[in-house]
Formats: sequence, C-alpha cells, structure tokens
Amino acid sequence: MRVTIQEIQAFKDRSERFPVLTAYDYPTAKIIDEVGVPLILVGDSLGNVVLGYDSTVFVTMEDMLHHTKAVVRGAKRALVIGDMPFMSYQKNLDDALTNATRFLQEAGAQAVKLEGGEVTAETTRTLVDRGIPVVGHIGYTPQSDYQIGRRVQGRSLEAARSLVRDAQALDEAGAFAVVLELVPAQLAEVITERIRVPTIGIGAGLKCDGQVQVVSDMLGLYTDFVPRHTKQFAHLADAMRTGVETYASEVKKGRFPTAEHGSTLEGQVLQELLDSL
Repeated sequence: MRVTIQEIQAFKDRSERFPVLTAYDYPTAKIIDEVGVPLILVGDSLGNVVLGYDSTVFVTMEDMLHHTKAVVRGAKRALVIGDMPFMSYQKNLDDALTNATRFLQEAGAQAVKLEGGEVTAETTRTLVDRGIPVVGHIGYTPQSDYQIGRRVQGRSLEAARSLVRDAQALDEAGAFAVVLELVPAQLAEVITERIRVPTIGIGAGLKCDGQVQVVSDMLGLYTDFVPRHTKQFAHLADAMRTGVETYASEVKKGRFPTAEHGSTLEGQVLQELLDSL
C-alpha cells in the first residue's frame, strides 16, 4: 500500500519528523523506496541535475511526465509528487487542471507540486476540489529565479509577513503540505506552528515537519557546487570517477574482460566452425 496524504498529516500530528527526497529515474526511486522514505518528489530540478540546464524554466511537461513514469515504476510504497513545470499551471485554471491530471493519469503520480503562495491558492483549491492532492512551495521558488534571484526569502518584516500569508492561503486552499525553501529558520518555525498541514524544509532550519533534499546534492554526485543547505551523506562522484578510471585502465591493459565475464564454445563446435570457414 502506498503512503497516503493522511499518513503524512499524521507525522505532524504526532510531532514525528519525516524525510523527503527527489528522484528522477527508476533505480534511484527503487533504492529510496526500499529504505522507507515516505515521499518522493520528481522535481523540476531535473533540469539542472539531470538535463544540464542552468534553470528549471526550460523543463517541459513531457520531460516531467517521462521522468515521473520512471520514478513511479521504481517506487512501490512512497507517495510520488510530480513537480508541475514552468507555465504548466500559471496561465489559467483549465491548463492547470489538464496538466495536473496528466501527472496522475499518464505518469502515475499521486500528487503535484506548485510554486507560489497566495497567487496559486485559487489553482490549488481548484485541483484539490477535483481530487488532485497538491503540495505548495513558497520562499525561494526556482521557476521565478530570473525575477527574484537565488537568495534567502523573508528576511524583512514585510517579506516575512507575506510568506506567513502565503502559507496560510495554501493551507486554507487544501494543500496537504507546504515546501519552505531558503527561508530563515525562525520564520519557518513560525509558519510551521501557524498552519495545520506539514511544512517541508529545504534550507529552512530544523523546525519544519519534514526535510527535502535534491538526491544528487545529498549523495555528492556533483563536486563543483554544493548548496549551503546541503549535507553530503555520500560522495558518489568520487566513487564513480574511481570506478570509471579503473575500468578504462583494465581495458587498456587487457585485464578486462576475463574468462569469468564471458562464455566459450565447446571444442568440437569451435573446430567444426573453423573447418567450415
């Protein structure tokens, strides 16, 4: 049985923190699911960490559906959230409903995520009223990167009040969780205490109900840039580099493959083949 939104709410109700991770492919989702992480986000961050773009705005619906399908095939228990890409829900409610429906019907996700607070509350309510679970996302919103820049949000009194209103609007609209990204820890704590649904922090301190990380960052797949809010729990780039170097060296020196990595013909078959040529 898959994790339900009611189970996610229960984490907050009993003050139990929970982990969330991104995934973009079948094997990663399978491992995350086997470990027992209850929520997997197929983030549009795949544009940066998988497709090589410098912004999430280049990610399309087809990109997101393709990767969400793979994650759903790998995760049998975790609740899978599809990240709605740039301009797939901002134009009008009909577009938002159509595209969110595709995440559930075509890709097999169980929920979608939208960026924005009060400005997306009506869209959130429309989707929820039609049976589509929604996760909100406020603070730093990557799809608005060109406008707001990649920096902590909510530092001033006015900005902090605005984020509290955003969170409350999403809560009232029916979102079952709200991501707080790059928000001062004290503000994240205030928001967490003032809304009914769980908050999921990324660069927002310890007091959020859950925490989410980009799996590529957390596992050290990239070494050229490590976000401040990331702790690397493994160093896959080093391990992969070592593995590739060793493989290339053994191929060049004739040490791979060996007999144990292949098969052979029976002597009589080989002789008959040679005689027939």
